[in-house]
Amino acid sequence: MKNKGGVVLLTIVVSLLCVYYLSFTFVAQRVNQQAIDAATVDNVTDYQKKQQYLDSVWNEPVYNLLGIDYTYKEIKETELNLGLDLQGGMHVTLEVSPVEIIKGVSGNSLDADFLKALDMAKERVKGTQLDFVTEFYSAFKEIAPDKSLSSVFATAANRGRISLSTPDADVMDIINDEVDGAIVRSFNILRTRIDRFGTSQPNIQRLQGTGRIQIELPGIDNPERVRKLLQGVAKLEFWEVNEMQEILPTLQAMNEAMVKEMQAALPEISEEAAVEESSDDDLGDLFETEDENDSLDVNDLEAQLESDSTSVDSTFNAQVSPLFNLLQAQYGLVYYLKDTAKINRMLKNPKVQQVIPATIKFMWLVKPIKNQDELNQDEFLELYAIKSSRGGQAPLSGEVIVDARQELDDKGRPAISMNMNANGAKKWKRLTGSNVNRRIAIVLDNYVYSAPNVNGEIPNGSSQIMGNFTLDEAKDLANILKAGSLPAPTTIVEDVVIGPTLGKVAQEQGILSILAGLGIVIVFMVAYYSKGGMIANLALFFNVFFILGILAQPSIGAALTLPGIAGIVLTIGMSIDANVLIFERIKEELKNGAGVKQAISSGYSKAYSSIVDANVTTFLVGIILFSMGQGPVKGFAITLMIGIACSFFSAVFITRVVVEWMSKKGDQSKISFVTGLSKNALSNMNFDFISKRKFAYLFSTIFISLGIIAMLVKGLTYGVDFTGGRSYVISFNNPVESSTLKTALGSSFENQGVEVKTYGAPNILKVTTSYLIGDETDEADAQVKAALIQGVSEFKKLSYIQDDTKLSEGQFTIASSSKVGATIADDIKNASTKSVVFALIAIFLYILVRFRKWQFGLGAIIALFHDTLFVLSAFAIANMLGISFEVDQVFIAAMLTIIGYSINDTVVVFDRVRENLGIKAGSDMVAVFNESLNSTINRTMITSVTTLIVVFVLFLFGGAVLKGFSFALIIGILIGTYSSLFIATPIVIDFNSKKD
Repeated sequence: MKNKGGVVLLTIVVSLLCVYYLSFTFVAQRVNQQAIDAATVDNVTDYQKKQQYLDSVWNEPVYNLLGIDYTYKEIKETELNLGLDLQGGMHVTLEVSPVEIIKGVSGNSLDADFLKALDMAKERVKGTQLDFVTEFYSAFKEIAPDKSLSSVFATAANRGRISLSTPDADVMDIINDEVDGAIVRSFNILRTRIDRFGTSQPNIQRLQGTGRIQIELPGIDNPERVRKLLQGVAKLEFWEVNEMQEILPTLQAMNEAMVKEMQAALPEISEEAAVEESSDDDLGDLFETEDENDSLDVNDLEAQLESDSTSVDSTFNAQVSPLFNLLQAQYGLVYYLKDTAKINRMLKNPKVQQVIPATIKFMWLVKPIKNQDELNQDEFLELYAIKSSRGGQAPLSGEVIVDARQELDDKGRPAISMNMNANGAKKWKRLTGSNVNRRIAIVLDNYVYSAPNVNGEIPNGSSQIMGNFTLDEAKDLANILKAGSLPAPTTIVEDVVIGPTLGKVAQEQGILSILAGLGIVIVFMVAYYSKGGMIANLALFFNVFFILGILAQPSIGAALTLPGIAGIVLTIGMSIDANVLIFERIKEELKNGAGVKQAISSGYSKAYSSIVDANVTTFLVGIILFSMGQGPVKGFAITLMIGIACSFFSAVFITRVVVEWMSKKGDQSKISFVTGLSKNALSNMNFDFISKRKFAYLFSTIFISLGIIAMLVKGLTYGVDFTGGRSYVISFNNPVESSTLKTALGSSFENQGVEVKTYGAPNILKVTTSYLIGDETDEADAQVKAALIQGVSEFKKLSYIQDDTKLSEGQFTIASSSKVGATIADDIKNASTKSVVFALIAIFLYILVRFRKWQFGLGAIIALFHDTLFVLSAFAIANMLGISFEVDQVFIAAMLTIIGYSINDTVVVFDRVRENLGIKAGSDMVAVFNESLNSTINRTMITSVTTLIVVFVLFLFGGAVLKGFSFALIIGILIGTYSSLFIATPIVIDFNSKKD
């Protein structure tokens, strides 16, 4: 083998990187455990205190690696992310309503045709994939064919963009741009809100091609608060800013109040003396200014930061509170980002709040400012002292803005132009006139986005905001300003809440599945392949290690989910396949009289083609899953693709380096590939598979027909993500009969559809209902949940508690909940159908290109259709017999995995057929095919057995979430092996003419 040194070097480098990235995970777990210990008294954990502990160390160094300090925030950003199903939390998909955006662009037109077209479009897109703007235009033209869009949208606010002569196509472009801009704006606003929410590792992403935003919040214990936070309309306001000399007396009083508070905790310090000294200090010296009208413009703040300033190690001083002790700039209230939590705690202190006048309120700058000093890269935040009226109302709010856009100023620098309506222009004139050479803060959701200095009175409502903006910053600020004129209300169309207890159980089940599957495969490989099995196990270790290490890299942006663990467990079984192919080839070469070195070289080279084909086809399935799947399916796809890449490298290259090192002197005693168990196993087989194909065709036809009948009679049990609706996992203290609870809940849900089944344990039930399925409002969610709680409470005279960690006798809790809107359900069904179809097409094309005969591609596709129908039939028959498994997104992932596994088997057989046809050209085709099947039967059976073992372990220990997934895989592996032998290969024979 060439490039052994390169393989060794790459293995070492990747291993060190994996150790580096995984080390952050262990540190994060250690800090989290310290937080739990600090918040636990008498075995009861106060989760609020735990969060306070984690907040206190958020920007503090907690880990030193190679002389570099890492804060807890940096640790959390780099650790291996766990999915919500493994740690609990909340998954929300929001949809931005285009209706209000279009109304806003029209200036809230009352045109009857316009309003009727909007209503028609709403009805048409309900439960479909249709584009709302397109349907609106189509409806508008149906209602008023001779009317142009410009007659509705040519308003004063759109002057310069839309006139009465503007073609409909141009107006449609503007409407589409505004709708897209609203989605971007909503995304940015939500991202800021979530960043401030206080949860670690939040994930927010736009679902491209839709008006939807997907959010994941781990560890959330107050879902109602999250829903209100996410759905609240953005509040844009303009506030006057107090200059430093105006608030010095207030700061002095705040300092004294805090000093007294600190001294109360340290009685040995003389309070009177300390206060006296504090009063004598001239705190104004801390804020020297050259002119009494000097003010700090946020865009000039970076230049005014003292680059050589360092934070004080201790925030306690007998005379000076953290408010002054932690200051990092000569002008303004500027602090290190890591110190802002201490300032916030001080501002919330009741004693401090008592001395803050009602006319002053403090707000932070929304985005940190980086220090320009290369030696000190710490970030800073400015605290603004806002002038507040007695009623707490801003002088000007965002609804007066009619347009805002990014442009260039007279010097070619990025700037923002802003136009207001007549009422806003009057107020703006008054506000700017009284604040010349002062700052006005632009505030959204109580965070300052910018505080530009006013150069002069602005009389006409048209303003230009200038500063040291980048192009992107100017665009973002313009988009923020439009939050007032074009509100983008959001609707929650998918909502999943997983309690911490359920997440912890899933985590334990996942770990147990991995360890059990890994252990059984390790023992089997050594028992069957002796020292060769040990080498394969080494490759297996590197494979799992590399998968976890790669998942931990922040650039991947992936999380380890329960389906992801299933992907690892599956990879454990499938990664053995490459080594089995190689070892079986080596055994064949040794049996034919080749020397050890020659046998190893030939074994690897002859197996290489089959390994590549098998991995590429399965990788194609992973790509399709990733492209079209959502949520858990996408997590599974990422793990599967990483697993395939890692298993290929470890099985083909790492094992070869080890095998050739062990056999470098040609001594066969140092390496062996057989044991007493495997010496004569499945050897010299001469079974006529092809002659039995008609029996196989008949058996498959009968079974699939029975399955179709079962589907027609009783159907399949579809998950809530395919049907839409709401589902709840309920935990009881004692076992509960699902059928009796279903009967009891019927009246609570007004006799609308309800399904109740046991969920992993007799005291845990899953309730799925279509009650109020067409209503996606928060009120409907609350109504359904209240009906559920009332029904369960009356059923067993139980009391409901919210905390699923404190369940006791006579109580029940909702451990997790899920809501999927009808539109989302349609999206998921359509994406699932497309993913299966595209997978089959991609595999057919690959087989056609690789084997250059359409019969091979047709045989593979027919076998895959057969396997898919067989698994569906098995689910339908099981459902008929009272064993119910849900057909949902995870089931589709299982189906695509089965397709990948089955084609893997089939490709190995086809590859041997191709090889034998080349060697024995002109021989009887049936004999060649039978010989190929018999020569690969050892590999086929061993791969099937090892994969079946780990999937069976997953079925036993993987928990209720993966029961249907693992059941589908058990059937799929058995039928995939069967179809490779009795369906795919015989089909090639049947479609070949004698001439071929």
